[in-house]
Amino acid sequence: MKPAADLLAQLLGHFLPGPLPVRVRAWDGSQTGPAHAPLVTLRSPAALRRVLWQPGELGLAEAYVTGDLDVDGDLADALSRAGRTVRARPAARLRPMDVAAAAALAVRLGAAGPPPPRPHGRARLTGGLHSASRDGAAISHHYDLSNDFYALLLDESMAYSCAYWTRPAGPAYTLADAQRDKLELICRKLGLRAGDRLLDVGCGWGSLTVHAAREHEARVTAVTLSRAQHEFVTERAAREGVADLVDVRLRHWRHIDGGGYDAAAAVEMGEHVGDAEYPAFATKLHDALRPEGRLLIQQMSRGAHAPGGGAFIETYIAPDMHMRPVGRTVDLLETAGLEVRSTESLREHYTATIDAWRATLEDRWDEIRALVGEIIGRVWRLYLAGASLAFTERRMGVDQILAVRPTREGASAMPATPATWYTAQSPA
Repeated sequence: MKPAADLLAQLLGHFLPGPLPVRVRAWDGSQTGPAHAPLVTLRSPAALRRVLWQPGELGLAEAYVTGDLDVDGDLADALSRAGRTVRARPAARLRPMDVAAAAALAVRLGAAGPPPPRPHGRARLTGGLHSASRDGAAISHHYDLSNDFYALLLDESMAYSCAYWTRPAGPAYTLADAQRDKLELICRKLGLRAGDRLLDVGCGWGSLTVHAAREHEARVTAVTLSRAQHEFVTERAAREGVADLVDVRLRHWRHIDGGGYDAAAAVEMGEHVGDAEYPAFATKLHDALRPEGRLLIQQMSRGAHAPGGGAFIETYIAPDMHMRPVGRTVDLLETAGLEVRSTESLREHYTATIDAWRATLEDRWDEIRALVGEIIGRVWRLYLAGASLAFTERRMGVDQILAVRPTREGASAMPATPATWYTAQSPA
């Protein structure tokens, strides 16, 4: 019988004109493709069957997370090389005879048959899009995976968002240092002073909440939809001696009550709000602030012609997530009555942050696999590799947007320049 790799090359040739972008090793040990390209190993015909039943990104992703397909070497590098090659070539136009020939090859390779069982870990949401109950389930799927898992993956600050790298990464300047610099930058942009009231919407594991209370003596109302995070932040505030300054609330953003806050922040939470709901979200934040109160949004964006997210992320990582170009978010905030005073792109900072998480994942792979299992571990390995690549290639971005609620007369009380945000002086 002809080696499986040769049959695979014929099959792929119907869909991808020109030479293969990767080297392929089949389950019988045969290989095909460029000698120095990333090596993709198909461990069984089930890998092909997954792609036949789910063509495109999701089928390939599930073949990877189940181990039916594997990649030697750096996963992000392999994805980058293959992606560049595929995007540079026009898709093949299949004639009926080509479809028939491809089907015959699939049968010879053993790929024909019923769909393989889907791996566990898919999000299963019900109810209306962005209803309070569905949003709670979506947040729980991602953030309630395990506090212990995130403690393994993240640094001691437990900040699960883009860091701010003021120096090159190394032993003398770590992810924890960059996260501390990000938290301090947010507090400086918000102009926090002792006694100020801060609303932290989507507080995560309390990194900003605790930093603002401890370092700036702010009184913080922290809001989360995740029960695991609510318990963690409540215990953390007590452990770090700021329980008297921190009020942790388990609720949807729609149910935030009260106003008069001196400052508000939503750090990588706005992506979960939804497109149709974002105007109401922006209005809620505006109304929560006192006049001259400031708002800091740190939020992922997508390129003008990039989709953002994707089938794999929507299915396994962050269901119902929505991203838009940063300019559209600025428009929505200003339409709500806020005045946007500054935008700062942190795109390259996110590549560095995710690569630090990727390094930790590999360093602690045995612990992570023992805690969440092989499949979920591989889901996160693929997710982080793809995310690093998306920020590197400018398909996704992340921005800090600083806005203020001006008075009726137009006063903002903003500093004349942003100089003190980036120095060791007292915040403006």
